[in-house]
Amino acid sequence: MWLATAGATAPVHAQGARRTLLVVGDSLSAEYGITRGSGWVALLEQRIVKQKLPVQVVNASISGDTTSGGRSRLPALLQQHRPQVVVIALGGNDALRGLPLDMTQANLTAMVRAAKAAGAKVLIAGIAVPPNYGRKYSEDLVKLFGTVARAEGTALVPFLLAGVADAANADELFQPDRIHPTAAAHPKMLDNVWPVLRPLLR
Repeated sequence: MWLATAGATAPVHAQGARRTLLVVGDSLSAEYGITRGSGWVALLEQRIVKQKLPVQVVNASISGDTTSGGRSRLPALLQQHRPQVVVIALGGNDALRGLPLDMTQANLTAMVRAAKAAGAKVLIAGIAVPPNYGRKYSEDLVKLFGTVARAEGTALVPFLLAGVADAANADELFQPDRIHPTAAAHPKMLDNVWPVLRPLLR
């Protein structure tokens, strides 16, 4: 599965690329159900090229991945790509499976520390689930991203789907499964990430 994904997410080099940005996420970052090149990470690559930033983007996101999966994959990714910036956009599948949030928090913490130990700056992209998963569980999930970011001194996007999941036309911005956003939602997702990510690319 990883070999197939690696081929599909080979690094895209911006002009005069000198720095590497690694994105480790799940289906929200892996263009699930939408046309290749229309996801927020692909749009990020396009913006970087347009602004002539010396950055290459490696999208190592895999649909269905959990924080446990990301934690196990990260050491090899760090060794292979030697990124200066790492975006961690995982946790949604943990919640959809009802996994213990203390495990999710421990995995995220371990990933942040591994990336920092490799010399990278880190951005955590948070996620939320509908309240039908249990109000306390949903609230605790949202809080844990901020808890890890504060404890580890990383950048934070509190909610990757802000302006999408809570938009007045949210039904139009999601695929029929009501979990994965349509291509129309991905520019907003990028706009959520960009103001926090841009300073890290300097």
